[in-house]
Amino acid sequence: MLIDTHCHLTDPALANQHALVLARAAQAGVRRMVTVATSPPDWDAASAMVAASDALYMAAGLHPHKAGQMAPGIMERLEAVLAASKVVAVGETGLEYHYDFSPRDKQREAFAAQLQLARRLAKPVIVHSRESMADTLAILDEHAMANQRLVFHCFTGTPAEAEQILQRGWYISLAGVVTFKNAGQLQEAARLVPSDRLLFETDSPYLTPEPLRRVRPNEPAYIAHTARFLADLRGVAFEEFAAACWRNAQRFFGPDPPAA
Repeated sequence: MLIDTHCHLTDPALANQHALVLARAAQAGVRRMVTVATSPPDWDAASAMVAASDALYMAAGLHPHKAGQMAPGIMERLEAVLAASKVVAVGETGLEYHYDFSPRDKQREAFAAQLQLARRLAKPVIVHSRESMADTLAILDEHAMANQRLVFHCFTGTPAEAEQILQRGWYISLAGVVTFKNAGQLQEAARLVPSDRLLFETDSPYLTPEPLRRVRPNEPAYIAHTARFLADLRGVAFEEFAAACWRNAQRFFGPDPPAA
């Protein structure tokens, strides 16, 4: 049983073949998917999508790329979306200093507002952090997020950064990047994550794993390649590894987890 804990099924590359994407995922043993909606129009599209499929759950947040859209009332609208039964997490939210599509002060403002919302609603948080680890950790510490249900999605950092995350009681999620031949440092980090603190994801339609790296778009059916790579990397049987990560996802997304 596999779960893709982070994908973007409303992206046109996947939404335009939605039924086929779900069918291929089921054929590959992917029993559950969490599609992540990153802006108000995306919240609406994802809500309609998950309502039509037992296999789908969703997370909703304002991506740092969209932080410039912060305006009066937007957090109230997000709170209403998060109240739905199949919306299992806040996010993705965080800081994106590589592209800087939104001003950094707006990113920090949106991030803090969503952390406050997550604490009030007792929802887990999906964090995006790119070239911004120091500021990300500072904001999380400021909002007393240690030992809360929080995951650094698509982690691509160093072993030292992984240690900082783990010391605070959080989860790490790995995507197809970990399978790349030049990802030695990330693979080192992946080995040190405790078995009860690890998740995996596609982040599709991006980051197709090896051996399909040149295939576009990425999709949930390909999560098995990342999972098998990680099981081999960590020296455990694939079935044992997949079962452990399924339990981790249930614990992370509870109290209404994506159950079998």
